[in-house]
Amino acid sequence: MTKTSTAARCGTALATLFALLGTGLSAASGSAAAEPSKRQEAPIATPASDSLSAKQQAIPLIAAAMATSDMPRLRDALNQGLDAGLTISESKEVLVQLYAYVGFPRSLNALAELMNVVQARKERGVQDAPGRAPSRAIPEGDALRAAGTANQTRIAGGPVKGPVFDFAPVINQYLQAHLFGDIFERDNLDWQSRELATVGALAATPGVEAQLRSHMAASMRVGLSAAQLRQTVHVLKARGDAEAGRRADEALDQALATASSRK
Repeated sequence: MTKTSTAARCGTALATLFALLGTGLSAASGSAAAEPSKRQEAPIATPASDSLSAKQQAIPLIAAAMATSDMPRLRDALNQGLDAGLTISESKEVLVQLYAYVGFPRSLNALAELMNVVQARKERGVQDAPGRAPSRAIPEGDALRAAGTANQTRIAGGPVKGPVFDFAPVINQYLQAHLFGDIFERDNLDWQSRELATVGALAATPGVEAQLRSHMAASMRVGLSAAQLRQTVHVLKARGDAEAGRRADEALDQALATASSRK
């Protein structure tokens, strides 16, 4: 499967792809899938702080507003992020990634809003940092699938399998080749930021609580601390999204309880 054919076939189905990771998913214990030779593994950071940076605080707010198509709140959150030092590239990357969680239409609308925000800031004399493009070429074909499988395994805590993937194996092929391959191989946004975006979007979406729990656990695997995720909950609540904050709070409690029970 080539990179082009993967992106073309996923279409609207990718709006719900990653949500499936919380349904019938089991991450088997043992070693992670082997990564392609000569590929530099993306680092999983150790939390350097128990608090989110100003940039990090803006990301779940951007994601939650995008997920609910709340354009006034999205505009405010984008301005907050840019003021805090998010580059234009990082902001775009958050909105592009989230199409796999909340759909192409919301992603396209949010990108249009970001374009308007950047232009309005420029007209006010604000020069936002453009940021950078990915620093490495994205693999293609079998190498892309292998890289994506390795990324998926690290984030999930083990090889991903379960009844849903047995029933529809192609869905995991899309996850591995496109989401964890094409998207997560782009290194112009770190994995902690990607997980904060996913948590924000899922917290704002009713009915995906299982997937939100999975991503709370994934967030800790990529280096976010429980205290930082608790702050994420507070940030969501403080910006007036009480239901998103409640769902995030419950998901974090459950993820921490599960992790504690496995020790």
